[in-house]
Amino acid sequence: MPIYQLEDVPEEFVTPKHSTAYGRLITGTQVEVGLLRYKAGEGAKQHAHPHEQVLLVLSGKCRLTLDGKPTIIGSGVAALIPPNTPHALEVLEDAEVVSCKGVIGGVGHRIISEQSRQQRLSLRSPSVSGS
Repeated sequence: MPIYQLEDVPEEFVTPKHSTAYGRLITGTQVEVGLLRYKAGEGAKQHAHPHEQVLLVLSGKCRLTLDGKPTIIGSGVAALIPPNTPHALEVLEDAEVVSCKGVIGGVGHRIISEQSRQQRLSLRSPSVSGS
């Protein structure tokens, strides 16, 4: 059973296609969890994905628009985002959020193109040089 020290997990922009979320992700075979930070004025533009997602606000305040209905969520509030439901996040105050998302086809938060996925895989693979 892998154990992670969060400070050892590299930070990254999680889904730059949709969001300004920056933080750390731990990815399993069926679930991915992220500890994400946003500055006021940032957030995620409206999008939808086949993953079920749970957001838990640890600090700050956000406006979550879920299926066209805006709701203010703050510290200690969690939201369940059903699969394929349009949603957006507007960060009203600097926020720290835990995001937990199902993994489908090897993808959780990192929604990227197939070309980008192949590039990431090639960077991970050790190169073998012939002598």
